[in-house]
Amino acid sequence: MGQITKSRMKDVQILEPEKKSDERGWLTEVLRKDQLDGHKEFGQVFVAVAPPGKVRGNHYHNRKIEWFFVPIGTALLLLKDLETGEEEKVIMGENHLKTVKIIPGIVHAIKNTGDKEMVLLVYSSEIFDPEDPDTYYRKILD
Repeated sequence: MGQITKSRMKDVQILEPEKKSDERGWLTEVLRKDQLDGHKEFGQVFVAVAPPGKVRGNHYHNRKIEWFFVPIGTALLLLKDLETGEEEKVIMGENHLKTVKIIPGIVHAIKNTGDKEMVLLVYSSEIFDPEDPDTYYRKILD
């Protein structure tokens, strides 16, 4: 799967998946079931796209765990711990393959820092429920 590293922040993980390339292109294992820390039910996977210079996120969750991966483009992921105020920046993208686990109580925002569209692949431990979104706005990145 590649290298698994611990973030400076509590329970946040940064995985560095192995990129396998040949004449057909490349492939990487973004996230595996054995990395989901005992979650028995499948949540959801979604894709978000942002044009150059745009920011997505600027929020946190009280229950949801999310995993971020940027297969196309370049991005800056900013994480901020609500309890301690500690911040961490992670460069992500096709030349910086990382899968980042974001736990409840960590404000997160991701900015497209490249010159083309950024594609963000997200696994969420819960299906989005508009009646109970568990999403709380907190701006940390412009």
